Amino acid sequence: MDSIKEKIPMITAFVLAIVICGALFFFLENYESVYYTQIDNTKIQSVSTTDNMKYEYTLECYNEKGNKKEVKFKTSRELRQDAYLMLEIRTFGVHSWKEIKYNELPDKVKVNYTM
Repeated sequence: MDSIKEKIPMITAFVLAIVICGALFFFLENYESVYYTQIDNTKIQSVSTTDNMKYEYTLECYNEKGNKKEVKFKTSRELRQDAYLMLEIRTFGVHSWKEIKYNELPDKVKVNYTM
């Protein structure tokens, strides 16, 4: 019986570590931010891959506060030159993107682009 009592703190610590790791992973996977960019097809690379994502863009992006960040993301096709995109970024990269119009950009992002 004494050996079980001696193992309780170790078992408790192990279970607590699993719970903390699970909560951290959930938070990191679901943390989302939005960035905006303009397509520049001179900054595209063809990548050989087994999935459908054949192109990779590396573009300067801005959040709604105007903070700049370089973002890499893959697409299945070349995107329209000078199109504006809204990128939904999770902890592990771009989750999704959609084309938007210039007037849909936040004001602090518009100052970085000309219409």
